[in-house]
Amino acid sequence: MQGSCVRLGLRACVLVAAAALLAAGCGGPGKGAAPSAAPSRASRLPPAAGGFWVNPDTSAARQVAAYTKTGDVAKATLIRKIAEQPVGEWIAGSDPQARVRGYTEAAAKAGRTALLVLYNIPHRDCGQFSKGGAPDDAIYRGWVDQVARGIGDRPAMVVLEPDAVLHLVDGCTPHALHAARYALLKGAVERLKRQPATKVYVDAGNAGWQSPGSLDEPLRRAGIESADGFAVNVSNFQTTRASREFGEHLSAKLGGKHFVIDTSRNGNGPYTRGDPAENWCNPPGRALGERPTTATGGGAVDAYVWVKRPGESDGPCRGGPRAGAWWPEYALGLAGNSR
Repeated sequence: MQGSCVRLGLRACVLVAAAALLAAGCGGPGKGAAPSAAPSRASRLPPAAGGFWVNPDTSAARQVAAYTKTGDVAKATLIRKIAEQPVGEWIAGSDPQARVRGYTEAAAKAGRTALLVLYNIPHRDCGQFSKGGAPDDAIYRGWVDQVARGIGDRPAMVVLEPDAVLHLVDGCTPHALHAARYALLKGAVERLKRQPATKVYVDAGNAGWQSPGSLDEPLRRAGIESADGFAVNVSNFQTTRASREFGEHLSAKLGGKHFVIDTSRNGNGPYTRGDPAENWCNPPGRALGERPTTATGGGAVDAYVWVKRPGESDGPCRGGPRAGAWWPEYALGLAGNSR
């Protein structure tokens, strides 16, 4: 979330924004990413980080332009910390092929890799804030096939279905749906891996949700053996150190599978005050984390990535707008608190 909208416990939180033109977005617990327009030919392409593509026409980039136009240099400088970094493009809803093709073509033209987050599993988010997804299994399989055809032979890193496995483990998703979901995830991994330049990472929650010992078998059932690895801390706030330790323990249980860490908002770690059940939703005082990079110091960590799109609301809590909406005040806080 945008991005995984993983609460420190049970549920994900952010509405998937409707796709527009060649864009789709969402970030999770909090997920939530507002739609970003097709790359603008007139926009200056920001520098890329870690080999990942930077969309020049995100909400953050447009906010920089707006602040610059009004002469607010200080705020423009802060938001530029977000706008110049690559973030996940959340793919949901119907007819994804054109959107995915647009992102991957733009990335390939820039000599970069597109970061895609697939978020359309049936019965998504257990009927909570980010409820939705494909209406049935057959449509989902066809949807994944469209995504794969949109990627083609261009480089892409795919984070697959934030929360989908974890909501099976924590009991949020009804037991009657478990077998079908495992089959869909396994099929999605296998279909995506038929694309020659696509890497797939299955979402595995965060260090504050479930233990590695409860996840290895579910991830096997979800097709992790055919995937490149798993993703941790999607849309959450666990520190990079905690996420790395969590991932390494899980990797050991999965035969050395590699993983990526979402560092988009974990600069100050998780919020520990107030109601623990609400600490996933627009917590105050958070900060941007490590910038996206593949220079992680080696080991099983392939990359630090910004899966969640910083500055997009986790939901209507703590004065925030609807889930997935761009919230400049929160974005300024994340950027201002970061090193």
